[in-house]
Amino acid sequence: MDLARLKALRELSTRHTMTAVADVLCLTPSAVSQQLAQLEAEVGVPLTERRGRGVKLTHAGEVLVGHVERVLTVLDEAKSELAQIRQEIAGTLRVAAFATAAAALLPPVIQALRAAYPRLQITLVEMEPAEGLAALGSWSTDIAIVDDLGGRLARGGQTVKHVPLIDDELHVILATGHRLARKKTLGLAELRDEEWALDSASSVYGEFVLGLCRRAGYTPRVSAECLGSEIIAAMVSSGCAISIIPGLRLGQMRGSFAAVPLRPRIHRHISVAFRQGERTHPAIRVFVEQLLRTAKSLPP
Repeated sequence: MDLARLKALRELSTRHTMTAVADVLCLTPSAVSQQLAQLEAEVGVPLTERRGRGVKLTHAGEVLVGHVERVLTVLDEAKSELAQIRQEIAGTLRVAAFATAAAALLPPVIQALRAAYPRLQITLVEMEPAEGLAALGSWSTDIAIVDDLGGRLARGGQTVKHVPLIDDELHVILATGHRLARKKTLGLAELRDEEWALDSASSVYGEFVLGLCRRAGYTPRVSAECLGSEIIAAMVSSGCAISIIPGLRLGQMRGSFAAVPLRPRIHRHISVAFRQGERTHPAIRVFVEQLLRTAKSLPP
């Protein structure tokens, strides 16, 4: 069985459309369809079936994908062992990270690794956590820095290893003269009547904050949907709005505002993810070790 065709089937198991698989594999939908048809001819049983506008795997397809996961993990282990035999940390390491974590963690990591391993090239691509895990699953990246706000972000299971980095506490930010700015903590119910500025660049984070408010019994009045923290900081500093911001982002924001922890305290858990079969790969090992040192050195 052809490995490229097996990878296409594996992608289809979670993406459910030929177009989505084609985008990930940099192919046309017709080429993906042809690959899967050839794979079905090789194995002699139907592997997919139409379901509405999408495509679903048959039982045989699901069984085969389970074997494909193990095969790909073994291949990753083989690459890692060969890299250890070469005793050289070199090549290109592809890293996906969402903006806040990338800005806070990666510059010192990349700087330290460039000095220690001049033949190791690190390339960074900004991706939201779900995108990063999807890229990891399709071999488009080697490392993904993710958080857990989106719940089950993407397929991973036993093929992806997560190493915890930071527990990042969420804060309410308000103008320094706001009537609630001197509070030790703030409950979401106390913010019911406020105007809000929310980050619309990350729909997952925005939806998470909206969900918190709805569980507290109201839908917030969002008067500013912002592409990033610069406008949020300006709106809050001027007294036009309040917002909820992760602590890691607070250090990157400029403005005059107060930051008050939520009550009860709410955290997002940030981790670094990589494929289980590459856990011993020398380049991934030194990157994760340096990342852990950097995360530990961050101020609380």
